[in-house]
Amino acid sequence: MIEKMIQERNLPLLPKAENLESWGKKRQKILETLCYEEYGEPVPAPEQLFVQVSESIPGILAGKADYTKLVLTAQLPGGEFSFPVHAMVPRSKTPVPAFVFLNFNSRVPDFYLPSEEICDGGFAVFSFGYEEVTPDNDDFSAGLAGVLGPRTGHSAGKISMWAWAAMRVMDYVSQLSFIDTRRVAVVGHSRLGKTALLAGALDPRFALVISNESGSCGAALSRAKKGENIERITSVFPHWFCPAFAKYAEREKSLPFDQHFLLALTAPRWLYVGSAAEDLWADPVSEFLSCAAASAAWEQLGMKGFCTPDRLPQEGECLTEGHIGYHLRSGEHYLSREDWQKFMQFFRGIRSI
Repeated sequence: MIEKMIQERNLPLLPKAENLESWGKKRQKILETLCYEEYGEPVPAPEQLFVQVSESIPGILAGKADYTKLVLTAQLPGGEFSFPVHAMVPRSKTPVPAFVFLNFNSRVPDFYLPSEEICDGGFAVFSFGYEEVTPDNDDFSAGLAGVLGPRTGHSAGKISMWAWAAMRVMDYVSQLSFIDTRRVAVVGHSRLGKTALLAGALDPRFALVISNESGSCGAALSRAKKGENIERITSVFPHWFCPAFAKYAEREKSLPFDQHFLLALTAPRWLYVGSAAEDLWADPVSEFLSCAAASAAWEQLGMKGFCTPDRLPQEGECLTEGHIGYHLRSGEHYLSREDWQKFMQFFRGIRSI
C-alpha cells in the first residue's frame, strides 16, 4: 500500500550508493542542489567564534540543573554578529546528551520548551530565539542578514540563516566536557522544523535530527501535497528561501528533487519526524510518506530505515524500530510535552553514530 502511494506521486528516486564513501559523494551533490534551488547557498562558517557568559544561575530547578546565558559572536567577512544562547544542563557525574533547540522566543522554560522535564530525562538543552538571529520577514538588512551582503537569486534565505545559528551553537557544544558530543540532536517545530532538517543536512555532527510538524518544504513531500504548497509558502514567506525557488510554484512536478531528499541527507545518522493528526496544513500523510521514501538511503547502506506496517499510521502510533523514527500525535499544530517525551525516548536508544 505505502509503495503504491509513493509510486503514484512520481517522486524522483534517490541516487544509489554501494557504500558510505559513494553515498558521501552523492549526498554532497543532493545538498548542493537543495541549497541552490530551495534554501539558498549556505552561510559560511565564521572565521572565529567567541563565547561570553552573560548570566549564570547554578542549582536551578530545585538544585537539579545549572542555567547559563551565553552570547556567541561570530567573525564574518561582512563584520561581527552576536546572538544569545540559553543553556540548561542537568547535574550529572558523567557527560550527558544534548538538544540544540531552535525556539520562537528566548524564554526558558517556555510553552515549547519544558526545561525541567528535559533535564529530568537526562538531557541538556541549548536554545535560542530564532528572531534574535534575523527577523522573520523580508528585511535583509537586520541581524545576520545584514552582514551577508547583497541578495542574489540563490542567496541564503532566512531558513538557511537560522540553520547557520544552530551550527554555531554546535560549535560551542562540541567543546564541552560535560556533554556527550557524540549524542547531540538538533530540533525544531514548524518553520524551525524545516530549519532543523537543513541544519542536520549541513552539519553531520548532529547525531539526531528532529523535525516536528514541519510540513511544506520541510518533512512533507511537495508533490500531491494537501494544505500548504509551494505557491502558497513562497507567496507568504518568500524570505525563507532563495528567490529562485519561487519558480517552482504550481510546478512541483518539475522539481529535480522532493523533500525526501532532504530527509535522506541525515543518513547514516538518525532522523525523527513528528506529525499531528489534525495538522492538515502540514499534511501528516505527506510527512509519513516522505519518511518511507527517504528510507532507501539507509537501506542501501545495510541499515534499517523506516520500519512501518504497510499502511498509514494510526493516531497515537509511534514507530521507532529503525534509523527513522515517527509518531502521529492527536491534536493540532503544536510542540507539546508529549512530543518531547517521544523525542527523548527515541534519543535514549542512540549510542553512537
